[in-house]
Amino acid sequence: MPDPGIEKAALVLIDVQRGFDDPVWGTRNNPACEANVATLLAHWRERGRPVVFVRHDSSEPGSPLAGGSAGNDFKDVITGEPELLVVKSTNSAFYGEPDLDRWLRQSGIDTLVIAGITTNHCCETTARMAGNLGYETFFALDATHTFERRAPSGRIIGADELSAVTAANLDGEFATVVSTEDLLR
Repeated sequence: MPDPGIEKAALVLIDVQRGFDDPVWGTRNNPACEANVATLLAHWRERGRPVVFVRHDSSEPGSPLAGGSAGNDFKDVITGEPELLVVKSTNSAFYGEPDLDRWLRQSGIDTLVIAGITTNHCCETTARMAGNLGYETFFALDATHTFERRAPSGRIIGADELSAVTAANLDGEFATVVSTEDLLR
Protein backbone atom coordinates (compact mmCIF):
# COMPACT_ATOMS: atom_id res chain seq x y z
CA MET A 1 0.00 0.00 0.00
CA PRO A 2 1.48 3.37 -0.99
CA ASP A 3 2.40 5.78 1.77
CA PRO A 4 0.96 9.29 2.29
CA GLY A 5 3.79 10.73 0.14
CA ILE A 6 1.93 9.43 -2.89
CA GLU A 7 -0.38 12.45 -2.57
CA LYS A 8 2.47 14.63 -3.91
CA ALA A 9 3.70 12.16 -6.51
CA ALA A 10 4.11 12.97 -10.18
CA LEU A 11 2.53 10.49 -12.58
CA VAL A 12 5.08 9.72 -15.30
CA LEU A 13 3.43 8.14 -18.35
CA ILE A 14 6.07 6.67 -20.61
CA ASP A 15 5.77 6.09 -24.37
CA VAL A 16 2.03 5.42 -24.55
CA GLN A 17 2.28 5.77 -28.31
CA ARG A 18 0.36 4.43 -31.31
CA GLY A 19 3.51 2.86 -32.77
CA PHE A 20 3.32 0.13 -30.14
CA ASP A 21 0.14 -1.13 -31.86
CA ASP A 22 2.30 -2.13 -34.86
CA PRO A 23 2.52 -5.93 -35.28
CA VAL A 24 6.31 -5.67 -35.68
CA TRP A 25 6.65 -5.81 -31.88
CA GLY A 26 5.05 -9.27 -31.57
CA THR A 27 2.71 -10.65 -28.93
CA ARG A 28 1.96 -8.34 -26.03
CA ASN A 29 0.52 -8.89 -22.57
CA ASN A 30 -1.87 -6.99 -20.33
CA PRO A 31 -4.72 -5.79 -22.54
CA ALA A 32 -5.90 -3.69 -19.55
CA CYS A 33 -2.79 -1.47 -19.68
CA GLU A 34 -4.33 1.43 -21.57
CA ALA A 35 -7.51 1.42 -19.45
CA ASN A 36 -5.38 1.49 -16.29
CA VAL A 37 -3.27 4.34 -17.69
CA ALA A 38 -6.48 6.29 -18.42
CA THR A 39 -7.77 5.59 -14.90
CA LEU A 40 -4.53 6.81 -13.30
CA LEU A 41 -4.43 9.90 -15.50
CA ALA A 42 -8.03 10.83 -14.61
CA HIS A 43 -7.34 10.19 -10.90
CA TRP A 44 -4.23 12.40 -10.96
CA ARG A 45 -6.01 15.20 -12.79
CA GLU A 46 -9.03 15.10 -10.43
CA ARG A 47 -6.65 15.67 -7.53
CA GLY A 48 -4.54 18.33 -9.22
CA ARG A 49 -1.38 16.23 -9.04
CA PRO A 50 1.44 16.73 -11.57
CA VAL A 51 1.49 14.65 -14.76
CA VAL A 52 4.49 14.06 -17.02
CA PHE A 53 4.16 12.64 -20.54
CA VAL A 54 7.22 11.00 -22.06
CA ARG A 55 7.44 10.42 -25.81
CA HIS A 56 9.99 8.26 -27.58
CA ASP A 57 11.22 9.81 -30.85
CA SER A 58 13.07 6.92 -32.44
CA SER A 59 16.06 7.65 -34.63
CA GLU A 60 16.04 4.11 -36.08
CA PRO A 61 15.12 4.02 -39.78
CA GLY A 62 11.62 2.63 -40.31
CA SER A 63 10.73 2.59 -36.62
CA PRO A 64 7.01 2.75 -35.82
CA LEU A 65 8.00 5.40 -33.23
CA ALA A 66 9.88 7.68 -35.64
CA GLY A 67 9.34 11.38 -35.05
CA GLY A 68 6.70 12.81 -37.36
CA SER A 69 5.11 9.42 -38.07
CA ALA A 70 1.56 8.48 -37.04
CA GLY A 71 3.07 5.91 -34.66
CA ASN A 72 4.85 8.67 -32.80
CA ASP A 73 1.53 10.14 -31.66
CA PHE A 74 0.16 9.34 -28.22
CA LYS A 75 -2.67 6.82 -27.94
CA ASP A 76 -6.15 8.21 -27.30
CA VAL A 77 -5.92 7.51 -23.55
CA ILE A 78 -3.29 10.25 -23.25
CA THR A 79 -5.45 13.33 -23.06
CA GLY A 80 -5.01 16.96 -22.10
CA GLU A 81 -1.78 18.79 -21.46
CA PRO A 82 0.89 17.55 -19.05
CA GLU A 83 2.80 19.73 -16.65
CA LEU A 84 5.87 18.51 -18.55
CA LEU A 85 6.45 16.75 -21.89
CA VAL A 86 9.78 14.91 -22.09
CA VAL A 87 11.02 13.80 -25.51
CA LYS A 88 13.68 11.10 -25.61
CA SER A 89 15.44 8.73 -27.98
CA THR A 90 16.90 6.40 -25.34
CA ASN A 91 15.34 4.04 -22.79
CA SER A 92 15.33 6.38 -19.79
CA ALA A 93 13.06 9.38 -19.42
CA PHE A 94 15.91 10.92 -17.41
CA TYR A 95 17.90 11.26 -20.66
CA GLY A 96 15.23 13.25 -22.48
CA GLU A 97 14.59 16.93 -23.07
CA PRO A 98 13.80 18.90 -21.06
CA ASP A 99 15.72 17.45 -18.12
CA LEU A 100 13.22 15.45 -16.03
CA ASP A 101 15.40 15.33 -12.90
CA ARG A 102 15.95 19.10 -12.94
CA TRP A 103 12.21 19.78 -13.42
CA LEU A 104 11.21 17.39 -10.61
CA ARG A 105 13.71 18.90 -8.16
CA GLN A 106 12.76 22.48 -9.07
CA SER A 107 9.11 21.51 -8.59
CA GLY A 108 9.80 19.98 -5.17
CA ILE A 109 8.68 16.52 -6.31
CA ASP A 110 10.42 13.54 -4.73
CA THR A 111 7.90 10.77 -5.43
CA LEU A 112 7.06 9.24 -8.82
CA VAL A 113 4.49 6.81 -10.15
CA ILE A 114 5.65 5.17 -13.38
CA ALA A 115 3.36 3.60 -15.98
CA GLY A 116 3.40 3.09 -19.75
CA ILE A 117 5.12 1.07 -22.43
CA THR A 118 7.16 -1.11 -22.35
CA THR A 119 7.37 -2.71 -18.93
CA ASN A 120 10.88 -4.13 -19.21
CA HIS A 121 12.48 -1.42 -21.32
CA CYS A 122 11.73 2.27 -20.91
CA CYS A 123 9.50 1.90 -17.84
CA GLU A 124 11.95 -0.34 -15.96
CA THR A 125 14.97 1.74 -17.00
CA THR A 126 13.30 4.96 -15.82
CA ALA A 127 12.28 3.33 -12.53
CA ARG A 128 15.82 2.07 -11.91
CA MET A 129 17.25 5.53 -12.53
CA ALA A 130 14.57 7.18 -10.38
CA GLY A 131 15.46 4.86 -7.50
CA ASN A 132 19.18 5.52 -7.96
CA LEU A 133 18.54 9.28 -8.02
CA GLY A 134 16.77 9.02 -4.66
CA TYR A 135 13.14 9.34 -5.72
CA GLU A 136 10.51 7.31 -3.92
CA THR A 137 9.22 5.35 -6.88
CA PHE A 138 6.02 3.39 -7.38
CA PHE A 139 5.78 1.15 -10.44
CA ALA A 140 2.19 0.56 -11.57
CA LEU A 141 2.77 -2.88 -13.11
CA ASP A 142 -0.79 -3.34 -14.39
CA ALA A 143 -0.58 0.03 -16.15
CA THR A 144 2.33 -1.22 -18.27
CA HIS A 145 2.64 -3.80 -21.00
CA THR A 146 5.42 -5.45 -22.95
CA PHE A 147 6.05 -7.91 -25.76
CA GLU A 148 7.54 -11.38 -25.93
CA ARG A 149 11.28 -11.45 -26.64
CA ARG A 150 13.72 -13.92 -28.10
CA ALA A 151 16.61 -14.72 -25.72
CA PRO A 152 20.14 -15.12 -27.11
CA SER A 153 19.61 -18.89 -26.77
CA GLY A 154 16.68 -18.64 -29.18
CA ARG A 155 14.05 -19.33 -26.51
CA ILE A 156 10.96 -17.12 -26.67
CA ILE A 157 10.27 -15.45 -23.34
CA GLY A 158 6.62 -14.56 -22.92
CA ALA A 159 5.51 -11.03 -22.13
CA ASP A 160 3.91 -12.08 -18.82
CA GLU A 161 7.19 -13.68 -17.73
CA LEU A 162 9.13 -10.56 -18.67
CA SER A 163 6.71 -8.43 -16.64
CA ALA A 164 7.08 -10.74 -13.64
CA VAL A 165 10.86 -10.51 -13.87
CA THR A 166 10.69 -6.72 -14.09
CA ALA A 167 8.52 -6.66 -10.95
CA ALA A 168 11.01 -8.91 -9.15
CA ASN A 169 13.95 -6.79 -10.30
CA LEU A 170 12.41 -3.51 -9.16
CA ASP A 171 10.39 -4.24 -6.01
CA GLY A 172 12.19 -3.35 -2.82
CA GLU A 173 15.35 -2.33 -4.65
CA PHE A 174 14.49 0.51 -7.03
CA ALA A 175 10.73 0.91 -6.56
CA THR A 176 7.61 -0.40 -4.90
CA VAL A 177 5.57 -2.42 -7.37
CA VAL A 178 1.86 -1.61 -7.05
CA SER A 179 -1.41 -1.99 -8.93
CA THR A 180 -3.68 0.71 -10.25
CA GLU A 181 -6.16 -0.17 -7.51
CA ASP A 182 -3.46 0.30 -4.84
CA LEU A 183 -2.83 3.81 -6.16
CA LEU A 184 -6.53 4.73 -6.17
CA ARG A 185 -6.92 3.95 -2.46
